[in-house]
Amino acid sequence: MKNLGKILLALFLTPLFLHADVKAYVDTEQVALGDIVTLKLTIMGEDVQKPKLFTVCESDIISTSSQTSIQMINLDYKKSYTLSYQFMPKKSCVIEPIEIIVDGKVEKTKSVKIEVSPVSKRADTNFELTLTSSKQELYVGEPFDVELLFKQKRSAEALDSKFLPPEFKGFWVKGETQPQRYEQGAYIMTKLSYRLAAQREGKLEISPAQMSIASRGSSKDLWGSWSTNVKWKSYFSNDLNISVKPLPEGASLVGDFTIKASAEKSVINPNEAVNVSIEVVGDGNLEDIKSFKPFIAGVSVFDEKITIEGNKLTQKIAFVADGNFTIEPFTLSYFDLKEQKIKSITTEPLNIEVQGGAAAPAELLIKRDESNVQTSEVEASQDQTGGISLIMGLSMFIGGLVLGLGVMLIQPWQYFKREKSISIKEPKILLMKLLPYKEDEEVQEIMNILEKNLYANEKTKIDKEKLKEILQKYEIS
Repeated sequence: MKNLGKILLALFLTPLFLHADVKAYVDTEQVALGDIVTLKLTIMGEDVQKPKLFTVCESDIISTSSQTSIQMINLDYKKSYTLSYQFMPKKSCVIEPIEIIVDGKVEKTKSVKIEVSPVSKRADTNFELTLTSSKQELYVGEPFDVELLFKQKRSAEALDSKFLPPEFKGFWVKGETQPQRYEQGAYIMTKLSYRLAAQREGKLEISPAQMSIASRGSSKDLWGSWSTNVKWKSYFSNDLNISVKPLPEGASLVGDFTIKASAEKSVINPNEAVNVSIEVVGDGNLEDIKSFKPFIAGVSVFDEKITIEGNKLTQKIAFVADGNFTIEPFTLSYFDLKEQKIKSITTEPLNIEVQGGAAAPAELLIKRDESNVQTSEVEASQDQTGGISLIMGLSMFIGGLVLGLGVMLIQPWQYFKREKSISIKEPKILLMKLLPYKEDEEVQEIMNILEKNLYANEKTKIDKEKLKEILQKYEIS
């Protein structure tokens, strides 16, 4: 009886494989958006070159599998291959014929048509995904909230799930909450919130979120047998369209802010750095705030990169000088949404005292020496009346001789020798000396290295030869 069954099976299969060595079919030709479709290729032959498929119906292949079996046809045993490809079509499509090389010959499958229908919003839907926005119209940089809600019926079985968040192209993601899970009626609810701000004006779109759910299913194989498997289905949320308006003229920030600045100390030593911390807190487009680095004559200023955490912006700036100076108030202007006008906020000025610093140069007063003038007049008168007396001449000779000997012994020109060249081990002084020549690219390059070494704890080496050339070029000592 067993042999009779094999013979009958072989007779049943013979027409199928006599007409073609390859065949393509899908587990279902009509699906709803989000359903997973399995494409199967059956290939009969000894030497088979399996096709390399990466996409089907313009959709990426999710998973692949293969089976090999031995079939008897006309009392002759042949190899049979079944290749499976899972994908999720997003629209109706036709799977074009696939070429497969079997025993050195090119075979083609027939085309397969798939109909994809939109998901119907039924009251008894087991899973549902929804996107909502707190604002539909807003300004560039204005913060708003987007809420994602996932509903699952208590009775719905889910073996596994995969979540793909919406795409926020054209938006800053300023914050994201942890998923909140709670029960409501016959559903289990999961809520997730995003804090966003638009980067540009115009019509911006937030793409749908996607949740793929795995559940138990069954399918029939080529021979008509049912088998249990895991079936995936995807659920999509709605998309969101946001209208973004440009900021009023003269404004680059929008929201509500506060600002303060504080110095770590108000009394320092000459050429010692004093660090000032600037803090902006508020609800708005902090990302658009530029560096607060000011210009102060006679003061070297070094700014660090702005950092943003949540609704707080922080920037540190270092000031180095050899005399007292004042840090003028920092100002921030923004468009106030509540009052619908541009507002400005400022910090308090910071006065920094430098102990023992260089005093302001005293006024140079040139006063005529009247005694010399009178003596010269007397001498001139004597010349005119008869010349200098012998005693006066002898005194001048002796005085000149003493003065010459004194000059040779004291050597006052030693005081005009060039002072010791600047050492690379004194980076703060070197930085101040280079500051007037920062327009020179090579000077700026060395200044950047000095700043990072001093205030960012870096240890970058300076090209000594290049530094020497610069010092000689600008006669810096």
